[in-house]
Amino acid sequence: MGIFSKIKSGLKKTKDSMTKQVETILHSFTKIDEELFEELEETLIMSDIGVATSTKICDKLREKIKLTGEKDPEIIKGLLKEVICEMLEGGEQLNISTKPSVILVIGVNGVGKTTTIGKLAANLKSQGKRVILGAADTFRAAAIEQLEIWSERAGVDIVKHKEGADPAAVVFDAISAGKARNADVIICDTAGRLHNKKNLMDELNKISRVIDREMEGCDKEVLLVLDATTGQNAVNQAKQFKEAAGITGIVLTKLDGTARGGIIIAIKDELGLPVKYIGVGEQIDDLQPFSPTEFADALFD
Repeated sequence: MGIFSKIKSGLKKTKDSMTKQVETILHSFTKIDEELFEELEETLIMSDIGVATSTKICDKLREKIKLTGEKDPEIIKGLLKEVICEMLEGGEQLNISTKPSVILVIGVNGVGKTTTIGKLAANLKSQGKRVILGAADTFRAAAIEQLEIWSERAGVDIVKHKEGADPAAVVFDAISAGKARNADVIICDTAGRLHNKKNLMDELNKISRVIDREMEGCDKEVLLVLDATTGQNAVNQAKQFKEAAGITGIVLTKLDGTARGGIIIAIKDELGLPVKYIGVGEQIDDLQPFSPTEFADALFD
């Protein structure tokens, strides 16, 4: 299955829910009027795009229609695709041009964080990059064990300590190994405990100081993993993590298991955080770089 086919398949539930409802609305009107926009806005809100973002989308549609003077409701589907694509563009590429670069991955238990790291490592390795994993979520022994399994599946090296070890010490050793082994990317797992934001902030700050000291000037991504099936809760989670950590992008998992794919639009619009990768299945190659164009095509074509 090609990359676009995987994305299209992964977004099927969202398309079947949101896009089909949009089409039903458009078919039930003979002209573009305010009542049509009200129903469209309600449908977008119910698709987990959120109130503020749905209002913004409809306002942008009104502006485009005013410019064209179109009266046929069928024109709205193409314009909606255009608006959504425009809103999602910007920042989706990983910034890992230095050698080595560092990616910190954060997220609460159960969102697919460890799985995401394994799949991301496999994705980068397939691009010819040498990857090393750092098991810096030392809060749970299971996290270290799971990451070790994924390192074997992806065929990449891992640096680990025992449960309860200092996460910053793990990151230090991962950086040392990355330099010694001529790695392109060092991906570090971190504990994503939100019940105590001060502890999380202190831990991430300590890790960041180690990276800045040992790899001054290197590219660093801080990726937050979110579970798409949680809908608006994912946006709330992202808001909390954004306050506690310098997040540079989002990885949205489990898109294939939900009709709530519209959450991508809300995250980018409300938080200004780009979606870097999306998870569209269980296989190791089902974590795909996010493309606004492919996302819009999968939903509306």
